[in-house]
Amino acid sequence: MTPEAIASAASNFDRCLESLWPQAAHRGISRRTFDAARRGLVPDLKIMDLLDRQPEFEKPIWDYLDDLVNDNRIATGRIAVAQNRAAFDAVEKTYGVDRYILTAIWGIESNFGTQGGERPVVQSTATHACIGRRQSYFREEFLSTLEIIEHGDVPAEHLKGSWAGAFGPTQFMPTSFKRYAVDFDGDGRKNVVDSIPDLLASTANNLKRDGWHAGSSWGYEVIVPAGFNFMLADRSVRKTIKEWEALGIKRAGDKPFPRSSDAAFLTTPAGVGGPAFLMIDNFRVIMKYNPAEAYALAIGHLADRMRGGGPFVQPWPRDQGALTRSERFEMQERLATLGYDVGDNDGNLGPRTRAALRDFQSRAGLVPDGFASGKLLDRLRRAR
Repeated sequence: MTPEAIASAASNFDRCLESLWPQAAHRGISRRTFDAARRGLVPDLKIMDLLDRQPEFEKPIWDYLDDLVNDNRIATGRIAVAQNRAAFDAVEKTYGVDRYILTAIWGIESNFGTQGGERPVVQSTATHACIGRRQSYFREEFLSTLEIIEHGDVPAEHLKGSWAGAFGPTQFMPTSFKRYAVDFDGDGRKNVVDSIPDLLASTANNLKRDGWHAGSSWGYEVIVPAGFNFMLADRSVRKTIKEWEALGIKRAGDKPFPRSSDAAFLTTPAGVGGPAFLMIDNFRVIMKYNPAEAYALAIGHLADRMRGGGPFVQPWPRDQGALTRSERFEMQERLATLGYDVGDNDGNLGPRTRAALRDFQSRAGLVPDGFASGKLLDRLRRAR
């Protein structure tokens, strides 16, 4: 949005919120709760600058992983697992979700509750509900926040979180809280902020209902043979592990795959010059929690490291500079000009942009690994 459009929407903030009262009343929210939430509420316009600045898209994947999967977080996660063993035992028995995956989400989302954000959820969701490009979505989040307050599950003063309105150590959006939160400690409240049993069980319930397979991994680092057809490295291409092995794919470290019948897709997040991975169904479940491939990889890798696994075998191409935001926009624009469907031109290079890059590379006689490098942008600039 332009600054003028933001200012215009902000001037209408109070009227916008009042227009939501009929919907709130229909949900059983009292006028007292509604007015208390609105009292003194002003839009937080600073969050408009944060909408498209998510680190999983802004940083090279190796820098992103370095920040999130480090020795301190691994050690802190192991302590958290040991200190809450009884809760993890009960949650695993009930939901079948691996404790290390839950701990990784806890660690990456909020650094174990220490960095979950301090913005009032009511203010953040109200701002988005009346200002910005996703008002319909965030009106549901705002009204769901009021429902949480009305029901008394989480004290209003504890509903603080990110600029998007996610709260608690594993960062529930208000609508996700409504769908997945459970009272696991039996105190009559679903409190994912102050109760570790409720927090862990609610996060596990989220993953289970999204399709988590108990006893299964998220994926495996693999070695891709020379001359491999990288057009197959696409989220839409699913083969069994046995079929990938027949194409020359091997698990890194000469380890065997536990189940050759698992279906997987191949991804090379840093192109032919970096690590490759076969991702099975649980990886897709993690991506439902946050739809960024880099995020899901960080969760899986941190879980493995806390469990005792080592770092990735293959190095990252750290000599490759990251594209700036304007360069990512330019890359999408140039692909669109060439007739490719890249989805929204938002600077976030998702699966459609990567598919377009692979096709362009293939037509140009390059290795079609879909990696958005400065050299590839220069090649696009020369394309007609």
